[in-house]
Amino acid sequence: MFPYDTADWAVVDGPMFMLANTSWPGIFTAIAAVLCVWVLAAGFRSEHEQYAKFEK
Repeated sequence: MFPYDTADWAVVDGPMFMLANTSWPGIFTAIAAVLCVWVLAAGFRSEHEQYAKFEK
């Protein structure tokens, strides 16, 4: 039976996320953290360049 056919948690007998109990959630988190740092660094660099144009 598909778990969403009833409003009862008894039909759910395992993880709903296929990669649960593996190292993939940590890998995805690390990738997301690296992307966030990269975006922040790129934004800081861009803002600093724009500020330097008007500082002269």
